[in-house]
Parts: sequence; C-alpha cells; structure tokens
Amino acid sequence: MAYFLHDNFLLLSNTAVRLYHEYAKELPIIDYHSHLPPDVVASDANFRNITDIWLAGDHYKWRAQRALGIAERYITGDADDRDKFRKWAEAVPYTLRNPLYHWTHMELKNPFGIHELLGPDNADAIFETTTAQLQAPGFSPRGLLGHFRVEMVGTTDDPADDLKHHQAIGKSGFQTKVLPTFRPDKAFQLSRGDAYRQYIERLQSSSGVAIVDIDTLLDALWNRLYYFHSQGCRIADHGLSHLPHKGTSSISLNEVFKQVLSGDDRLAAEHEEAFTYAVLSELCKLYHDKGWVQQFHLGPLRDTNSRKLRELGADTGYDSIGDFRQAEAMQQFFNALEEEDRLAKTVVYNLNPSDNAVFAAMMGNFQREGVKGKMQFGSGWWFLDQLDGMTHQINTLSNIGLISCFVGMLTDSRSFLSYSRHEYFRRLLCNLFAEDIEKGLLPSDIAWTGKIIQDISYFNAKSYFGLT
Repeated sequence: MAYFLHDNFLLLSNTAVRLYHEYAKELPIIDYHSHLPPDVVASDANFRNITDIWLAGDHYKWRAQRALGIAERYITGDADDRDKFRKWAEAVPYTLRNPLYHWTHMELKNPFGIHELLGPDNADAIFETTTAQLQAPGFSPRGLLGHFRVEMVGTTDDPADDLKHHQAIGKSGFQTKVLPTFRPDKAFQLSRGDAYRQYIERLQSSSGVAIVDIDTLLDALWNRLYYFHSQGCRIADHGLSHLPHKGTSSISLNEVFKQVLSGDDRLAAEHEEAFTYAVLSELCKLYHDKGWVQQFHLGPLRDTNSRKLRELGADTGYDSIGDFRQAEAMQQFFNALEEEDRLAKTVVYNLNPSDNAVFAAMMGNFQREGVKGKMQFGSGWWFLDQLDGMTHQINTLSNIGLISCFVGMLTDSRSFLSYSRHEYFRRLLCNLFAEDIEKGLLPSDIAWTGKIIQDISYFNAKSYFGLT
C-alpha cells in the first residue's frame, strides 16, 4: 500500500500549498489548553517505549480497540507494553476514515521519521525503532516540546494543587512556558458524597481556610486563585454539561452545603446546579478582575457505562456527546456578568455539532469595545477535533462571527506527540481558504490571506492570552 503522508497532504491546490508552506508551517505553537502532566515535564525523564508515551491514557485509541473487540487487558490492563503495541498495530489498518488513521501516521512521521503504514507485520520493528529513539535526549518531554516549537503550554490543574512542578520547570530555565490553568470543577460536585467531602478537606488544607459554609468555600477558592495568579496562571477552565441556571429554592443553598458537609446528601443532587451557579459566577467575577481568560468546555455526557465505571473508574473512554439545552443558560450566565461589567475574556467549546450555530451566535452578543475577539467560539474538541468537526466549526464561525479573530487550535491532550494536531488544523485551514480563492469567492491576495492564517494559527492566541 502506498504511503500517503506526502508534504502536501490535505493541500488540494497550488494556492493551498503556498499558504501552508509559506505562511503557516513554521509558526510556533501556543497550546493554551492541554492535559500534559507537569510532573513529567519537570522530571524530563525519557519514556520507556512508545506504549508509554502513545497508548497510555489515550481514550481515542482505547475506544477504537474496544470497537474491534480487543481484550481490555491489552488496552488498560496488565499486558506487556510490547503486546499492547502489537494489538494497537493490528487495529490501525481498520481505522480507515477515522482521524486516528491520520494522527497515528502523522505522529510516527513526526517526530520519529517513520514513513511506513503501521500494521501487524512491522509492529515489532517500529516498537524497537521508536523505543531506541525515545532514549535519546531530544525525545525527552522537554526535547519533544522544543522539537514541535511549543512556545507555551497551559496545563490543567486543580485549585488544591501545590504547583511545585511548575515552579521547578520555571527555575530550570526551560524556554517553553509551562503555565498552570485553574480548573475548579471538583468544588461544584455537591452530589459526589464522600468524594466531595474528601475534596473539601484537601482544599481546606491547601488554602488554610476552614470551610464551613459557602462564604468560606469562596474564601478558600479565592486564596488558591491568588496563589495560581502568583505562579503565572492567567487562564481558568471548566468542564460542564452546560452553564448552570441560577435556580430558585425555598431552602438556602448555604444550608444545603452545610448539610452536605455534615454527611447528609439528601438535597445535594436537587440543588447542585444552583450551587454551581452561585460559586462559579463569583469565581468568574474574580477572573475578570484579575484579567484572566475563562474557558468553558460544554456538552459531554460522562461515565455512560456504569459497569465499566465500577471496573475501570472515570475517564477511561466511556463518555459521549450530550444533547443538553445550551442557549438560554449561556445567555443568562453571561448576561448576569455583563450587567456587573465583570465578564472576562471567554472561550466556549461545543461538543455537540448541532449546537455550533447557537454557540457562534451567542458569542457575538457579548463582544467588547477595544478587545479583539473577546468572546471566542473555541475550536472543535474531543469528538470534533477531526477534519469534519473542525471544518464545521470554522465554517460556522466564518458565517456568523469573524474567523479572522479566532485564537485557533489547541491539543487538549495528555500526549507529548499530539502536536501533529496543530499541523492537521493548519493544513485544513489553508486548504479551506484556498478553496474559496480557487472558486473566486475570495480575492487571490496570497499575502493578506496568509496574514489572516498566521493570525489564526499563532498571533491571535499570543495576543489574546497576554504572551506578547
């Protein structure tokens, strides 16, 4: 079978080739939202093998293997690393037309320089070749970030984290900025029972604030927010099914919270959304006051398989796209902050493609004089960070907002090899603009179009996140 990843992959015209190679290809990367582990960057220890860097924690690959009926011991279980890789190699030829087929071969090509299609026949040879490379200095975590010209990484961190690994990275002189992101999701999860109470104890310990009511919970979170700010954090992130409604209740939320702290969970689920609104809206005001960017990842339906949740735990590949009602709650939440003139710069990501137009239109309601692209309809993510999903997001934003203000792609990944997704995005972006030029829908002004592509790929994010 012929190798397909030539230099002009996805670039379907000479115009697209020019736009990509002359304007987009060599730009640095600002990865403003990722799940890279800061302790791994801090230690900079080499990975054992390609299974260690590539298959561990990758829900996309796990789901594909399960669809093929591969035994769980080769996915998340106790099988040998080489055997796990062999099973993935067996699966790859069956992923045709899934983005995994492209990502797999792009990541083998860069950084490993492998120009072969992965399959069972060459699995052992590729395992050996990549394992040998991964022992070299240039393939350590920091070496890989340098190789991909990553200028900034925003990790995802709980308010109770001590950020000691970020401090170690900062003191090491490493050129890539590895900055924390404030992710307070666990503070809202009132109905999690003992797990929630254990989290509150952890938050108490890290903040030094005794949490006995909502006011002291906010004091603890604000304490941690100021600490994060002192460590270079300028971004908050939130993973929610939808933005919360304010709600009305005959019982005080403070009383509900106190009951939960005492071990009484009877009212927790009923009042969790209103509680989330109360806490989150106060945090969002402080984000504005501190000049932060707030991100909202909306739309997932999590932990759908109860049996697998019991067997494997959360975040093991059993989440899905939800069909939540988004518009009304989003409008109410943003409008309440706007009424107080405390709506921070905001990026909102949509997981359900049927809601793309809703999200893009809503962002246009809350833009602000003097702030380019204050409200961002974020890039296609999770199930939508593939060619079709990214195309729909780009086209919807182009039609309803201004694509020229877009802050572009991010990895949202736990893998140090996922930076091929930025290349994937840039190639697609250049081809879409080129198609319009070729059809006569845009002027054949390569220099100006190239500038817009450079802004989307790099410069807009650099300015938006204050990295100038």
